[in-house]
Amino acid sequence: MAVNDDCRLRFLELKAKRTHRFIVFKIEEKQKQVVVEKVGEPTESYDDFAASLPADECRYCVYDFDFVTAENCQKSNIYIYIYIYIYIYIYIYSVTLLILDCKYYDAHCVCEFI
Repeated sequence: MAVNDDCRLRFLELKAKRTHRFIVFKIEEKQKQVVVEKVGEPTESYDDFAASLPADECRYCVYDFDFVTAENCQKSNIYIYIYIYIYIYIYIYSVTLLILDCKYYDAHCVCEFI
């Protein structure tokens, strides 16, 4: 399974320039690669992000989460989500997560099952 070059480019834009709030990736079955499906604007919310996910398919997602600490300090963390619809897809998406490699992207990994 390959990862399209645009995936890394969009992630670096999110990480370095904060030009995106989130990125949704999908596996393109015909091309046998991970591609960018949607890029969220910096003004979009977590609800916008959640609404952009399909109800019946799996996706990889990166979300730039802004928050305020107990010390009243503005912080931001980047989270990588594996959005899984059916457990049968866990293997496909787990294997390709190794390709994406959270440590390489310096982000937190989260799995969501529906």
